[in-house]
Amino acid sequence: MKKAYITTGILFLAMSIVSCGNSDKTINNHADHKDPVAAEAAHDHPATDEDSVKYRSRTLTIAGEVNFPLTLTVDSLKQMNVVGFDSANIVCQSGAVTSSTISSRGVLLKDILKKAQVKQRNHKDRNFYIVARASDGYKATFSWSEIFNNPTGDNTYVIFEENGLSIVNRGAMILNTNNDIKTGIRHVIWLKSIEVNRVE
Repeated sequence: MKKAYITTGILFLAMSIVSCGNSDKTINNHADHKDPVAAEAAHDHPATDEDSVKYRSRTLTIAGEVNFPLTLTVDSLKQMNVVGFDSANIVCQSGAVTSSTISSRGVLLKDILKKAQVKQRNHKDRNFYIVARASDGYKATFSWSEIFNNPTGDNTYVIFEENGLSIVNRGAMILNTNNDIKTGIRHVIWLKSIEVNRVE
């Protein structure tokens, strides 16, 4: 009888360990989706041909709290104040360099937002946040002050050309902030919209 109790106890313990292992695995799988490092890696991986077809957006919409909503293309960006800049590294949250460019051309995000005109009630009305959104659901955010009252505003571009070539396999336009320490976090490939929101 005593031997039967011991055997039963061992079996119960073994089943508990297996159950905990499966439970931990489920929790870890859910955590991967919420982990910003995993999310960044999922968005900024080398684009496949399938990704290019699935996520490529040829237009960029500017919407939300603006007086003049815009739908921009590469051609319309080229009619704005185009800025060229030299080498830039894309650095992920781990500190690894995932890609580099020798030269790029694009338009400052703040120039695009000036064209759309943020709906400020007066000069003290500055409580807005800006969301840059990719076709695959990735998002990067900025405050009004970052764009209009900070060096970040002079370093955040909507890029349409890299190394002398049009961008193709990561969307027609990419948003990047060159003065971020970890530039990959706000490096938005397959850029499709920029939304201005009021902080209520």
